[in-house]
Amino acid sequence: MDASAKKIFERLNKGKYDSVYLLQGEETYYIDLISNFIETNALTETEKGFNQVILYGKDTPMATILTHAKRFPMMAERQVVIVREAQDIPDLNKETGAKLLLDYMAKPVPSTVLVLCHKHKTLDKRRELGKKAEQLATTATFKKPYDNQLVEFVMEYMTAKKYWLDEEAARMLTEYVGNDLNRLVNEIDKILIDHNPNEPIRVTEVMAKVGISREYNIFELQRALISKDGLQAAKIVNYFEANPKKNPAIPTVAFLYSFFSKVLAAHHAPDRSPQGLATALKISPYAAKDYAAAVQRYPQQKAMEIVSLLSQTDLKLKGVNSGNEGEGQILKELVFRILV
Repeated sequence: MDASAKKIFERLNKGKYDSVYLLQGEETYYIDLISNFIETNALTETEKGFNQVILYGKDTPMATILTHAKRFPMMAERQVVIVREAQDIPDLNKETGAKLLLDYMAKPVPSTVLVLCHKHKTLDKRRELGKKAEQLATTATFKKPYDNQLVEFVMEYMTAKKYWLDEEAARMLTEYVGNDLNRLVNEIDKILIDHNPNEPIRVTEVMAKVGISREYNIFELQRALISKDGLQAAKIVNYFEANPKKNPAIPTVAFLYSFFSKVLAAHHAPDRSPQGLATALKISPYAAKDYAAAVQRYPQQKAMEIVSLLSQTDLKLKGVNSGNEGEGQILKELVFRILV
């Protein structure tokens, strides 16, 4: 779990609620996790009717938000005011709205828990509100996790749910989904449906429930390219051509671009062992084995050519100088040129 989120939950789990929470940043998973916990647990069901207010930033100027925040609870210890999409508050970035919030943060109503869910961005620290918010409120900024943190996140999430996931399955899941934690959790929950908690979750189950083709998928194509297995790569690309909806070309090229960009970066690493690459590229030690193998088979100049080729292929798939070639033919040409 993110360190800032963990610190907040340590207090929340003890029943300690702060007056103002400013939850911000690109990674929205923890913003939702914390605000949902407060919404669910800060008040009893009978108290929520009079003492819990959910607002949306786009529809609510700061003065209205603070009118709710300055009220006192009715027959309860506290009241809760949660502002969803706080980044859209009309006057938040204007002097009037920012000053109102700063004044409230300096002297909050002790019996109010005000939660501002400021998603996808952060307050501008060049402005007074951005500079002082961390001093006046419980502030947490959540960034997108690095690739090497994703497997740990999945394993920790599974452990909390009392399930056990094979590490290779966790790596496949994170490579397929990427670093969108909300989507990652949704896919994990999909896997857990009808799964026996006493049985480990293997690669085959992840592939089946997430919708990854058992035999021919982007991971198999990547492995074929790493090992320079032209026959297997050709079989996979032919399958992709026959099943374009399951294996669209543009995401396939984007996936390979990400991989070979890291291969190129790996050539500049002082230590090209799996352990050294795991540190340099901020990836899991398990994934680093693939990069170490690719570095051996694809010299730096070739890796540069491949990255350039993938950029050109992406443009071609989007209609730039594509001529009459279909997606399948473009992918076949790409794989051929990578392997030669």
